[in-house]
Amino acid sequence: MNKAPINVLLADDEGLVRSGFRVLLDLEDDITVVGEAATGAEAVEQARAIRPDVVLMDIRMPKLDGIQATAQIAQTRGLEQVRVLILTTYDTDEHVFDALQAGASGFLLKDAGPAELLHAIRVIAAGEALLAPRITRRLIGQVTAHRRAAQAAQDRLAVLTEREREVLALVGRGLSNDEIGGELFLSPATARTHVSRAMAKLGARDRAQLVVIAYQTGLVSR
Repeated sequence: MNKAPINVLLADDEGLVRSGFRVLLDLEDDITVVGEAATGAEAVEQARAIRPDVVLMDIRMPKLDGIQATAQIAQTRGLEQVRVLILTTYDTDEHVFDALQAGASGFLLKDAGPAELLHAIRVIAAGEALLAPRITRRLIGQVTAHRRAAQAAQDRLAVLTEREREVLALVGRGLSNDEIGGELFLSPATARTHVSRAMAKLGARDRAQLVVIAYQTGLVSR
């Protein structure tokens, strides 16, 4: 008994790109193009109407970019089985983070070869995760965990005033209270007060723990 074909929705604001994808995919017996969208808003609308197995989603589109459209699809009741494969010419960590955070199941560069694209569609349709050029679900988990850790770090620093953050960064660089005062045009006593307040707010036992926190939260990178 033959399996049902993988239904694919093409979402890209360039008609020639959509046509190229359609020609490629129509040659495959197990893949069927069931719709096209030229904007992010159309992609969301068509996903709701057609309920494809996979959406090939460009990032840069008018009326909602691809990441915003992906988030809307992922948050729509009844579309839990719709998988989004982000296609882009931009291979940046930020796009990867945002795409995965929005609910995309994969991320592939537009310059990928035909065989790689077809493989990606089949992997995504099977419920797996894929990141350009190929990456395991475990590694994708590490990427999203890093994003969550970075956000948690920012949340941790939210209790500090802007001045206390500046002081914490200088503590992390190993400066003494006198040196901090000189750097920020404060008296040593005022610098000491800011250090003490930062320790209290962050639950740090001593100055050494402040140094650790400064590195963990990215205030000091090296």
